Amino acid sequence: MKAFYGDLRLGILGGGQLGRMLIQEAINYNVSVRVLDPDPDAPCKNLCDKFTEGSLTDYETVYNFGKQVDLLTIEIEKVNVDALQKLEEEGVVVYPQPRVIRLIQDKGLQKEFFKQNNIPTAPYQLISSKEALKDAALQYPYIQKLRKDGYDGRGVYKIQSAADLEGAFEAPSIIEEWIDFEKEISVIVARNEHGETKAFPCVEMEFNPDANLVEFLISPSSLSADLERQAELLALQVAETFKITGLLAVEMFLTKDGKLLVNEIAPRPHNSGHQTIEGNYTSQFDQHLRAIFNLPLGDTRTIGHAVMVNLLGEKGYEGLADYQGIKDILKLEGVYVHLYGKKFTKPFRKMGHVTIVDEDRESAISKARYVQKKLKVIV
Repeated sequence: MKAFYGDLRLGILGGGQLGRMLIQEAINYNVSVRVLDPDPDAPCKNLCDKFTEGSLTDYETVYNFGKQVDLLTIEIEKVNVDALQKLEEEGVVVYPQPRVIRLIQDKGLQKEFFKQNNIPTAPYQLISSKEALKDAALQYPYIQKLRKDGYDGRGVYKIQSAADLEGAFEAPSIIEEWIDFEKEISVIVARNEHGETKAFPCVEMEFNPDANLVEFLISPSSLSADLERQAELLALQVAETFKITGLLAVEMFLTKDGKLLVNEIAPRPHNSGHQTIEGNYTSQFDQHLRAIFNLPLGDTRTIGHAVMVNLLGEKGYEGLADYQGIKDILKLEGVYVHLYGKKFTKPFRKMGHVTIVDEDRESAISKARYVQKKLKVIV
């Protein structure tokens, strides 16, 4: 492969905010970045060296795009893996590896992988259709998740009683036991081709109850040193079992009796790592590049207490985005705004995020709550 600086052509499948922040970091390495995305106004369009408008799931489109680059990575899992497999066979470096993406695209295969490799997860059952839910082995309540194409809170349905079966998904899915958890946490791990691994400190997540999206994140977590170490080791176990090259976000439940259960994984930069841009010595985006370029991994320690607030489009507003309250929040110390370059807002669309860094945890949380209340994405 060409040198990671100067003459290397990096391709990214997906032109959203994750790709945008990856490009911002790649500029520091003098890497030429090319992006494929179906949206002609994708956030990456004006930042990359070459933008191609096209489907991420069409074999020929992905294959032809991949033939133009030296190294191909993703910012979203919903891509044509058959094309990636062919590109890999023909010498294009693809990280994360196509075999990893193929498995993670299917939540049923994810669960089976966890089971086969003794990775703790919630009890589950594979379901072929809505009709099969009538014979489910799990007790109410439980969660139904589409095996494929569920993303950003979509494809998840809570079944509390037989009355909810009518509204269930018809497509192949998994059902899993409802976990009465203490906290939802995430650990992001990086692994390079040499097998070097590093984990970012564990973070705590709060989800928007309407959209099932991460809305508020606190780093580092308030877990005991022992539990934090357990979470880190579990995430490293998952990454090492996959033999992934790149980043792997491992979302977990901490149960009320102190157990850790892996919920879902994502083989790319992740919403639960945005605070690392200002809050850690190395950001998740720099770390992903280091991993796929097979460079030494960076220092993952936190610089201070960091809280990340997702900026979601407000209910009832759809159109040209306006960020109400931005001047007010920028009066606060330690506030960093990241807007994603999306011209139009709609309810619960990810429009940006704000990170608050402070030496004091409670002060950071207090400022973040103010930001959450004051800053609104309207039209």
